[in-house]
Amino acid sequence: MSAWRHFAAQFRDPLVYLLLLAVAVTLITWGLEGWIGWPVDALVITVIVVLNAMLGFVQENRSQQAAAVLARLTVTTAAVMRDGVPVRVPVSELVCGDLLMLSEGDSVGADARLLRVSGLRVQEASLTGESESVLKSAATLTEAPSLAECCNMVFKGTAVVQGSGSALVLATGMGTEIGGIARLLNTTPEQSTPLQKEVRQIGRMLGLAALLITVVVVTTLLLTTEFRGTADIVAVLFLGVSLAVAAVPEGLPAILSLVLAIGVQRMAKHKAIVKKLASVETLGSASVICSDKTGTLTRSEMTIERILTASGCSCPEGVGYAPDGLVRHEGQPLEAGPLHSEVVVILSGGSLAGNADLRQAPDGTWVIQGDPTEAAFLVAERKLGAHVRRSQRFERIGDIPFTSDRKMMSVLAIDHERVDERLIITKGAPEVLLERCIQVRVGLDVLPMTAAARARALADVNTLSDQALRTLSVAYRPLNPDESLLDGEALEQNLIFVGTAGIIDPPRAEAAQAIREAHGAGIRVIMITGDHPRTAARIASDLGIIEAGATALTGAQLDRLDDAALGEAVRTTSVYARVAPVHKLRIVDALQAQGHVVAMTGDGVNDAPALKSADIGVAMGITGAEVTKEAGKMILADDNFATIVAAVREGRGILDNIRKFLRYLLSSNMGEVLTVFLGVVAARAIGLIDSNGAVVVPLLATQILWINLITDSGPALAMGVDEHSEDVMARRPRSPDDRIIDRRMWTDVIQTGLVIALATLLTLDMLLPGGFIVGDQSLDTARTAAFTVLVLTQLFNAFNARSESASAFRNMFENHWLWLAVVAGLILQVTVVQLPFLNGAFGTVPLAIDQWALCLAMSSLVMWFSELRKFFLRRSLLADMH
Repeated sequence: MSAWRHFAAQFRDPLVYLLLLAVAVTLITWGLEGWIGWPVDALVITVIVVLNAMLGFVQENRSQQAAAVLARLTVTTAAVMRDGVPVRVPVSELVCGDLLMLSEGDSVGADARLLRVSGLRVQEASLTGESESVLKSAATLTEAPSLAECCNMVFKGTAVVQGSGSALVLATGMGTEIGGIARLLNTTPEQSTPLQKEVRQIGRMLGLAALLITVVVVTTLLLTTEFRGTADIVAVLFLGVSLAVAAVPEGLPAILSLVLAIGVQRMAKHKAIVKKLASVETLGSASVICSDKTGTLTRSEMTIERILTASGCSCPEGVGYAPDGLVRHEGQPLEAGPLHSEVVVILSGGSLAGNADLRQAPDGTWVIQGDPTEAAFLVAERKLGAHVRRSQRFERIGDIPFTSDRKMMSVLAIDHERVDERLIITKGAPEVLLERCIQVRVGLDVLPMTAAARARALADVNTLSDQALRTLSVAYRPLNPDESLLDGEALEQNLIFVGTAGIIDPPRAEAAQAIREAHGAGIRVIMITGDHPRTAARIASDLGIIEAGATALTGAQLDRLDDAALGEAVRTTSVYARVAPVHKLRIVDALQAQGHVVAMTGDGVNDAPALKSADIGVAMGITGAEVTKEAGKMILADDNFATIVAAVREGRGILDNIRKFLRYLLSSNMGEVLTVFLGVVAARAIGLIDSNGAVVVPLLATQILWINLITDSGPALAMGVDEHSEDVMARRPRSPDDRIIDRRMWTDVIQTGLVIALATLLTLDMLLPGGFIVGDQSLDTARTAAFTVLVLTQLFNAFNARSESASAFRNMFENHWLWLAVVAGLILQVTVVQLPFLNGAFGTVPLAIDQWALCLAMSSLVMWFSELRKFFLRRSLLADMH
């Protein structure tokens, strides 16, 4: 929705009519006073009202623009062939006649006729309701089928789950099948979040309260004031309308949207792209994070951790693809000798028997092409410094590819240091490879593979497996002159066993810290992976998700649990292994049934249902499929678990900031309303009467609207970007049922508003000739001082509102934007008081230095009251903790 359309939509809110009524009364006053003289005050009122409206509109427009920027970050793309070149374009730019290139994981961006398919299966549940994926064909159909039977078409909004193909675009956007459904959905309003509902409810409540108080004030004035003409009556009516407008923080929806948008943009800078502003509220309430293992909790960079050969154990240093560190034995750098010789053979052999490539990018980072497990050998070989000799010594001349049945691969190479001797090098699963070995490498020697040697090699494999390491063994043998690549798998016999490497995808260092932070925040972390249970438990233990020795629950075990048993299992189990997407969905549903707010990560096509079901679906930005990104409410641009925790921290901080400016706006507006209301009700007691004994108002309409203009939006918006408190991740998760404005905040709002009103009215009483304290100043001077006190108390209150319990002096100078707003408000107030040409418009007179000092002292009472209240609140909270 454009900003203009959104502005027009606001007229559905009854509170907006208060603003319209203010403008109407202003124009009436202007017209009536036009017969008497130049209506300066009416003109000023009109300008202030329009400025208030424009300020709210500008804020809303900024929030809409910020949301549009975020929308561009999450745009869905499609692969098309244009000018003979494959390119990816936003789905919104697809046109009829484009050639779609479809592959597994793609979200179909338009309705299209298939031209070529290769095992193409498409999930069309979102369109047809069929849970099974549909096998597609490019064949021509003989009769018009139903939508579910259009096997030679693909439709927008569906997902490719298998295979590939190409298709000619026939319809885009609202012209597609799902576009027709979207037209029906346009008539269905989107559900509001609890925060939006609560803010709307507060607005209605304040509006009714403001109207009630307005009626009381206006009625009181009409009954107790002697009017000299129609203009006086209109002035009283306008005062009432101004009071009603001042009572309602009309800029609240715009400020709320803008603060959310700024927070979401801040998340995007930290690699967390939130697709909807309302999701920030849910992020702040997350109580469980269900995370995949590979790439999210781990680096997705396979690393050789241990090497076991006949002469002992070696351990390469470091993790990841950067070849930094040494290979060590018993803590010391590996030196020349039998063990060094064996490690050279296993690492160089494993590197040669693979198709991966390791290179340094222009930015200095190390990247791979090919299988990550094969790359692990290249990295470890570089740490040993054996890669240069291997590349010069051996020339690869052929290979026998890996298959899942054989569980190994082999390469044929020429050894130029041995008179062009040919040899075969094999890498594969230890249990398979050992069956094909008859000898074992020990140092520089080759010895027979005895039963004891075979048993030791198998024991080494079990040792590595017990440590949750993936194991790969390497073997080789020289080829006979009559053997060639044509012999194929027959060459992989009578091999010389070298040793076994233990490989792991190491945990991210930042993930462990993020998990500790999540636990400290009362957020439970659950690992859900398709990996081996032992590997999952090892990584989870290293990261602190579970205690050492705890086990994982497997998908097969989940299948045997009914819903009740699953509910009990999810209370205590934090690691799930060998799970399918349907298991993820069951786990999410079980956790939600227990009242948890669940964040779930996913990258594959089949993860989309679980992401959509979760309260916060988190899609992977690097490895995630397009359909998964569409289903998620948040996208991780770096696929990093720590980014999720950072987003939760940001979400909590944003909710804190929303509470800050709500506390500020409501208490300040409460102070304005109570000042006028109590001033009129107790007018005679404090001397608010004119020479004829008639009641006069404590503030003029222009002054009320001026206060609203300079004290509402600026400080409130500055609090919306306040730095997050240090304890934001030291609290329990917020329940979705908890109110943003709870009883304690309402008590604070009412008490602060009452203090603001009393400080303002006391200033009036001190300066006016009558009342409890006899003064000697004119009504204009007393009213100007009271007007100034009301402005300054609200500026002081801005610092109070930054925390419910912490002192306003703590980190007082941290928020530069708040100081800018406060100083700007102070300068503007001094301007309307001290500049003579503005005195007439605002009904003010210049104040002397001692009167400014009095205003400053009286205004500070709100801060001292708040400090006292917070002191006792802190003592109460400490007592409750003990």
